[in-house]
Amino acid sequence: MSGGAPGAEGSGSAPGTAKAAALRLTWVQPEDLVGHELRQAAEDGRDASAVERRWLAAGGGPAPEHAGASAGGADPGLRSLAEELLDELARLESPSATDEPTGLEAIRAACPDWPTGRHAVRPGLEGRLHAAWSGRAAGCVLGKPVEKVSLAGIRALARATGNWPLTGWFTAHGLDPATAAAHPWNRRSAANSLAENIDGAPEDDDLNYPLLGILLLERYGHGFGTADVARLWLDELPAGRTFTAERVAYRNLLAGIEPPDTGTYRNPFREWIGAQIRADIFGWTHPGDPGAAAEAAWRDAVLTHTANGVYGAMFVAAALARAAGGGPDVDVDACLAAGLSVVPPASRYAAAVRTGAAAAHAARDGGVAGFEPVVDELHEAYGGHHWVHVLPNAALVAAALTHARGDFDGAVRRVVSGGWDTDSNGATAGSLTGLLAGSPAALPARWTDPLHNRLATSVGALDGIGFDALASRTAALSVKGAPHHV
Repeated sequence: MSGGAPGAEGSGSAPGTAKAAALRLTWVQPEDLVGHELRQAAEDGRDASAVERRWLAAGGGPAPEHAGASAGGADPGLRSLAEELLDELARLESPSATDEPTGLEAIRAACPDWPTGRHAVRPGLEGRLHAAWSGRAAGCVLGKPVEKVSLAGIRALARATGNWPLTGWFTAHGLDPATAAAHPWNRRSAANSLAENIDGAPEDDDLNYPLLGILLLERYGHGFGTADVARLWLDELPAGRTFTAERVAYRNLLAGIEPPDTGTYRNPFREWIGAQIRADIFGWTHPGDPGAAAEAAWRDAVLTHTANGVYGAMFVAAALARAAGGGPDVDVDACLAAGLSVVPPASRYAAAVRTGAAAAHAARDGGVAGFEPVVDELHEAYGGHHWVHVLPNAALVAAALTHARGDFDGAVRRVVSGGWDTDSNGATAGSLTGLLAGSPAALPARWTDPLHNRLATSVGALDGIGFDALASRTAALSVKGAPHHV
């Protein structure tokens, strides 16, 4: 997801001029949220046709396709109507609610294979965590310059520089002006995430959230509650470093709305990818215990998300917990199975993971080039979703991990080349395959050397921290216990 960027769109006039341009705060303008909520209603199967007719008749429009805010503000009457319609849409019953609960007990009841015990944890946890931190950062940085770029654009940019199938960092060297103009890089990331300018891992929300997770566990322990997550955000997370559902929840907190209502009130992004990118720390600190990892991820996720948005966090936490335990019996299929064990099997999230894995298994060509038809199949199936929605990204991550057989290099190249939320997906795939690799030395140096063991951030006092130091702090927070096989 978007990271390391200001939270507003539009540029002000130069100092001293008479009038500054309007400030368009992204992801919270009511007139923009209506279109997103109408889209989410259609995905849920809620009949919002009457609301949509009223909105369009009043002069309202669809949600911005890629940006977080439309170009111009709405008049007061239209904005007031937008707020009214958001509340009306929230009252529409969803036919998917029975199969996609948000409450933890209901989720557990819907999961017949919910994990109830702890797997053996092999020695070398800190090394695995070091590889996970490094892998998450490398995968994130690989995806940053093409975030928001279309699938066709990603392929065009890579082909134009001799980098297709994707083999290394994106670069502007050798890029012809016509392709550059047709498919602009992510404007805030091109300065620090291309091959020619990477110098350490730049700030990104996909990396800020695991840092916050460390602070959360150090401050409140493993018994933290959702309100503790909210307190930590208000203390340590700049509002301008939040996006989509996280920004809406932040706004709700400042308006006096308490968790878990922060995740539902006028929040059309509640089933997008935000909670999923926050979940790594809970898997890393519950090695061998997918059930406990998923429960911790749930307490974090419901601050901002519901249903499939929550399942994304639980899935990733459980899969990473399985991988963090280590051992020869742990492979990518076992990790994906652990993730699915904490997701209601009738949910759209579970279906997305199964769809992605099945497409990868059915691919005739197991090489990187053979992943292109898999991507095309998934874009055909999920192309109607917003690029930050959790479902298409879950399918793509599952497909890339499966097709690469859990190999770090293969997984991050495949998942980033598949589009959608490129930096988030690269981070998740890099985290899990880093754990499977077992140590930072097992990751190719061409991915880790440019990061210089240095992470930039505006969170806490952690700017410039190394992945080795982060691994040490994470290992110290990991839940210890008498390991046993289940």
